[in-house]
Amino acid sequence: MFASGDAATAAVGPVTTHLIVLSPSHPIRFINNMEPRNQTSVSKFLLLGLTEDPELQLLLFSLFLTMYLVTVLGNLLIVLTVSSDSHLHTPMYFFVSNLSITDICLSTTTIPKMLVNIKTQNQSITYTGCLNQIFFVQAFCGFENFLLAAMACDRYVAICHPLRYTVIMNPCFCSLLVLLSLFISMVDALLHSLMVLQLSFCTDLEIPQFFCELAQVLKLACSSALINNILIYFVACILGGVPLSGIIFSYTRIISSVLRMPSADGKHKAFSTCGSHLSVVSLFYGTSVGVYLSSAFALSPKETAVASVMYIVIPQMMNPVIYSLRNGNIKGSLRKLIGRMPSI
Repeated sequence: MFASGDAATAAVGPVTTHLIVLSPSHPIRFINNMEPRNQTSVSKFLLLGLTEDPELQLLLFSLFLTMYLVTVLGNLLIVLTVSSDSHLHTPMYFFVSNLSITDICLSTTTIPKMLVNIKTQNQSITYTGCLNQIFFVQAFCGFENFLLAAMACDRYVAICHPLRYTVIMNPCFCSLLVLLSLFISMVDALLHSLMVLQLSFCTDLEIPQFFCELAQVLKLACSSALINNILIYFVACILGGVPLSGIIFSYTRIISSVLRMPSADGKHKAFSTCGSHLSVVSLFYGTSVGVYLSSAFALSPKETAVASVMYIVIPQMMNPVIYSLRNGNIKGSLRKLIGRMPSI
């Protein structure tokens, strides 16, 4: 009437039991492999940051606070300059303003939490907070990627089709382009966040970063993250490759058109309008590629964290500097705005 032990084992399958010691003050508990372990049991992650040295942490706190203030104030100044000068109410500077707002949002997603952790000497971030960081970092990075492509398209139309520029790059089309880019970026970020929700996590919840980077969170999963990794590379190829291809195509046609111009002044003026954008594109994609190469060559966690600073902090701080120094129109309007401040 009753099955033997071997038959029961064969029918049910081998049941493996693991021993986990939580801490000296906690009892030893057993977890069965067949017991479901989902993400709802995870309450927080630990962000290890860039260093555990107290003296270096104090230096990093001052450095990142300064960088954050420069990023926010510089980008706000760009937005105020563009909005206050009617001569800058053009598609190009409309995209520049959106880029500055995106840089502020991206920096605010990561740096303040890092500063709070250093100040309180508490490395934890809640599970919900980590998911929020993943979502907003993915969304704003993707949106910035699309904005750079839109700016390249704007320069292409302005230089290669100047007579049709006001018809093609009308306010309705530019607004639609920005809204569509934001929508696609939000959907992509939501998809990644929902995929993370399906993962199970073990007891080792230490992230060797100063923010919840998607790739690092996936490494902590007990369950298979193969679909998540495939999705990351697939989306990167589509949503990253298409805008980058558009930028390369635009500048190929721009260079071809500029070289056919008879006057040297015309060539200089055309290239000068593209200089700021090219610098920002080089900084954004150069640092992003550098981070991916560093992860491919399996650098130490600390080196990977330092590399992440190069694409999540530095470009956002440098963009307003580049536009204020290399763009004559913004430089002139910025000088007028600063000149009006004492009277205000």
